[in-house]
Formats: sequence, structure tokens, C-alpha cells
Amino acid sequence: MEPEKSILIVEDEGEIRRFLRISLVNHGYKLFEASKGEEGLTLLSEKQPDLVILDLGLPDLDGMNFTKRAREWTSVPIIILSARNQEKDKIEALEAGADDYVTKPFGILELMARIKVAFRHSSAKDGSPEDPIFTSGDLRVDLTKRMVTFKGEEVHLTPIEYKILHLLVKNADRVVRQDVLLREVWGPGHAKESHYLRVYFGQLRQKLEEEPARPKYLITEPGVGYRLRVHETGS
Repeated sequence: MEPEKSILIVEDEGEIRRFLRISLVNHGYKLFEASKGEEGLTLLSEKQPDLVILDLGLPDLDGMNFTKRAREWTSVPIIILSARNQEKDKIEALEAGADDYVTKPFGILELMARIKVAFRHSSAKDGSPEDPIFTSGDLRVDLTKRMVTFKGEEVHLTPIEYKILHLLVKNADRVVRQDVLLREVWGPGHAKESHYLRVYFGQLRQKLEEEPARPKYLITEPGVGYRLRVHETGS
């Protein structure tokens, strides 16, 4: 039987803490709670939870600083839960070391899905063997053979298209920032050439989406980057 996962909530709004408590306990998670940043860091050290849900607007310690301090000694997944929806806040949080960013108000089903993804990535980082075959719905990527199929038909990608898709596969269901994509695919001198991404994502959607204008897999996170959404096979 899989051991019970524990989650630390660092949130100063009592109503949101209560909502999260009810929802997470009903999904089988063990909880620790803190209403202040310093208290949260202490609990993080003492309880060593499997994941942290963190508000940015804490009364004593900004969530960005909480994340930076936590990253000095732990790689525990951190999901930001914040009313701040500006691009700069999302980028700053991800650069500080957060794994994901969910904007309030949020749906509990979306949050649960993000939690599961964070746990999957945490397991992979801890040394679980990586599956060379990635599948999401009708999309299949064989990383060993560098072969991409959609609805059972092989899809020919250009070298750059494949590099973009490979980077998204390695970070499936997580936001990959625009500057990271540009640096990894085109090199450090192209970090501001965001129009490259618009062109190539348009091409990829023509090849890998049933409705390119309403993408199911290749999702744009406005102002931040792109996400390869994971679906159950056949869904």
C-alpha cells in the first residue's frame, strides 16, 4: 500500500485554508498548516512534507523569499496559489524555484491535477526510471527512436520542431518558460526572439492537434511559456 502523502499549506486566509483542508483530506492527503512564512519554514524543516502549497502574500515573509530560502536546502515541490496574476509575478515565482503557479480563484479539480503532476515529477527526480515512451491521448513520442505518432500515424517533424516537443515532453504538464525554450532550442543569443515560438508552435499544432485553433495538447500560458498537457490515453 502506498504511504500517505503529506502536504504543507502556507496560507494566511483562514477560509482558503479550510477549503483546502476539507478538499485535500477528502482526497487522502495528510496536512500541516501555517498562516505565516516563518512558521511554514519551520514546519517544512520539522515535518518534511511531500509538497507545499504556498500563498505569495503572507504577513511576515513574502512567498518569493519563502521559496528562495526553501530552495537552499530542499527540492520539495512547491505550488504557488496566489491572487497575483501578472506575468512578472509568475515568472519571478518560477525563477525563484516554484514548480507551478495556480491563480486564485481556482478549481479544486485543477489543483488536484497539478498536485498529481508535481508528485510524478518529484518521483522522477528521485531516481525513478524514465519511460522512453511518452503518451498523452492520441499523441505518442518514442524518445529512443525519435518517432512521433498522432492517432496511430507517424508524424514527420523538423529537427527544431522535435527539439521543442522533446523539451516539453521532458517537462510534461509543467510550464516551460519562453526564455528557456528559446535558449535550449536556439541558443543563449535568442532569448528575446519570442516570435520564433509563435511560428513553430503554429506548425506543431497543425501536425499534432485535431483543431489547431483550440489546442488540446500544446497549451499557451500567456506571457509565461508553454505546457504540454497530459491526457489519459484514448481521451
